Amino acid sequence: MRTIRRPGSTPHARPAPDGRELRLWRVGRALTVTFIAAVLVAGGVFYGLVVVLDFQGVDRTAKLDARTLFDLVKVSFGVVAGAGALVALVVAYRRQRVDEAGAHRESTRLHTERFTQAVEQLGSDSPAVQLGGVHALAGLADDAPDQGLRQTCIDVLCAYLRLPFTPDPGNDPTHLEEHHRYLALREVRHTILRLIGDHYRIPQGAHRSWQGCDLNLTAVTIDGPIDLSGASFSGGTVSFDRASFSGGTVFFNGASFSGGTVSFNGASFSGGTVSFGNASFSGGTVSFNEARFSGSTVYFYLASFSGGTVSFNEARFSGSTVSFREATGPAPDGLLAAVGSPAPATVTLASTWTSNP
Repeated sequence: MRTIRRPGSTPHARPAPDGRELRLWRVGRALTVTFIAAVLVAGGVFYGLVVVLDFQGVDRTAKLDARTLFDLVKVSFGVVAGAGALVALVVAYRRQRVDEAGAHRESTRLHTERFTQAVEQLGSDSPAVQLGGVHALAGLADDAPDQGLRQTCIDVLCAYLRLPFTPDPGNDPTHLEEHHRYLALREVRHTILRLIGDHYRIPQGAHRSWQGCDLNLTAVTIDGPIDLSGASFSGGTVSFDRASFSGGTVFFNGASFSGGTVSFNGASFSGGTVSFGNASFSGGTVSFNEARFSGSTVYFYLASFSGGTVSFNEARFSGSTVSFREATGPAPDGLLAAVGSPAPATVTLASTWTSNP
């Protein structure tokens, strides 16, 4: 039976790192600084006029007439009105900031309540309720008011995939109930994988895109489809370390690896198909160190290796069909040594790589 920690023990949302915390000076201090700045600016302008226009020959013996006195009164009222407007501007700014901070707190509070309910659903014993929790968490990640809360939702979904589960007991009539439960829970896992693929194929910066977020799929069993075609790995950390690719089809076709870290260290490719066709490796770090290719079909057809670090150090090729046909750029670090010379019949290297038989 799969279980997940209840909300009481589930890590809550990470502190928001987006700088929306309300940090304002006290009103008196803000007004004083603003008024002093205004006086300095006005004094600077007046001094500039005196110097630039050479208003230095002022007749100090002249008497003020009514018109001059009226002009001075108008200037005084103008100064008072300007100061009042300045005070109103500062107060309006502070009110706007307070309203924004209040709206953000309310949004975060509502998000936390929905998050707690979604985690409770995901921790249910009913696969149907768990499916509801999966979709609720995905929706929360889409609507999260900041990146930290979005990452928390994604972390919970990945944590569910990392939980141990009972293998399929088979179609034996004596274990029919266990078999049906296995299929139901398998559907929950496949739904999470599908949602990850759907969101990672949305361009970064667009609504609902998860590109740039971290994915911790360490030691996860991937026995169903996941489509990361066209995804851009330009930031964050994505870990498939020690993952087992044992069925279904995993697409990285046309994916761009231009930053961040994507690792398949110690992963096992023992079934299904994994395709990196036309993928571009131009930055960041992508590693297949100690990966085991023993039964899957893995394609790097037309892949481009033009930058960053891609490594296959101590990878083992013992049965999978692995093709680097028409790949361009230098061979990944450690690949030729791991394949050996001559290369096994099941491994096809790019024609430009010197160890190609």
